[in-house]
Amino acid sequence: MRYAPITDRLAGLGSDKWALNAAAHARRARGQEVINLTIGEPDVPTPQDLIEAATRAMQAGRTGYSNGQGEDALLKALSERYTDILKRSINPSRFLCLPGTQTSLYLAFMAICAPGDEVILGDPMYASYEGLVRAAGANPVPVALRPEAGFRLGVADVARQITPATRAIFLNTPHNPTGALLTPDDLSALCDLAAQNHLWVISDEVYQDLTHDDEAFTSALADPRFEDRVVIASSISKSHAAPGFRSGWLCASEEFCRRALPVSETMLFGSQPFIADMTADALRAPPVVARAMAARMARRARLIHDRLDGVAGLRVHLPQAGMFALLDIRAHSRDSKVFALELLEATGVAVMPGASFGCALEGWLRVALNASDALTDEACNRIGGFVQRQAA
Repeated sequence: MRYAPITDRLAGLGSDKWALNAAAHARRARGQEVINLTIGEPDVPTPQDLIEAATRAMQAGRTGYSNGQGEDALLKALSERYTDILKRSINPSRFLCLPGTQTSLYLAFMAICAPGDEVILGDPMYASYEGLVRAAGANPVPVALRPEAGFRLGVADVARQITPATRAIFLNTPHNPTGALLTPDDLSALCDLAAQNHLWVISDEVYQDLTHDDEAFTSALADPRFEDRVVIASSISKSHAAPGFRSGWLCASEEFCRRALPVSETMLFGSQPFIADMTADALRAPPVVARAMAARMARRARLIHDRLDGVAGLRVHLPQAGMFALLDIRAHSRDSKVFALELLEATGVAVMPGASFGCALEGWLRVALNASDALTDEACNRIGGFVQRQAA
């Protein structure tokens, strides 16, 4: 049988990236112990008040069809939130509501890219990014994010990759998997470069509320000079510990939202009104869940650093934000997948191989910070023992 070319473009770019997580679940299903540090899920359940808000909305009959752009209450809440963040008026007409950041980014690329276009993005990158770009028929052009530069995307590196086929620069701040934050100067320089070359800027900002310690987040929309070319995506999955509700959005220019809306409506004509009501409530409340989560994850990152940095040649990269720390294993192996599988088999500790996030992170591991302090400490014991036995 014949299939559409998209199935070839996306072959190997889906669940194959998460083979270590699948191996961890298979091990647990066999009754074996696992400390699973693969997936970036919140470390607390969805707050009860959000579940109750969704339940009240369902009981009130908010279970019918929605419109394509989003429910009025949610659009108003998003407008208030981004007006507060950006310190200028952001109208409700500048949002499109979708089921999660992934769907929002998919829409952004489908609305912006044509077959043969190029999208410049950092390497390492979140595991689904290559698939998002290729789904639209575009080609990802990776730019190495260097540890010595704090894994921040450099404007000169991006400039060298721009060709007549370039359509967009794809940003992720705070960054997954490195936890790096782009500075205001970084963002202004990158957006200015995009303006000079008539490019779009797409920015995944789902971790914006999970900055560690005194680190400060800046949105790619911060500078109003560039707001007509910047599209940002986010959701409540991380910040409000509500990944299963699949509630996200795009914020862009009114023209972008108007042009992209039929694409969104063709994919999915409206999200669930009861989830929209819950999300509006969540966005209007102080981000207490995110603040507490970020504090715990910063503490666990320091714990991993204190326990493993320098042990048998390991190096730990401390994140500025987000749910992960990076472990440099190049003193032991340049094949992160093989190393991670051996670590799981020998110790029961499951982590993600850096290779799942791009060529530039080969020889590294991504370690989730969502296990308890005690489990994180035990994982450090096992990882440290494993590498010391290998080095002996």
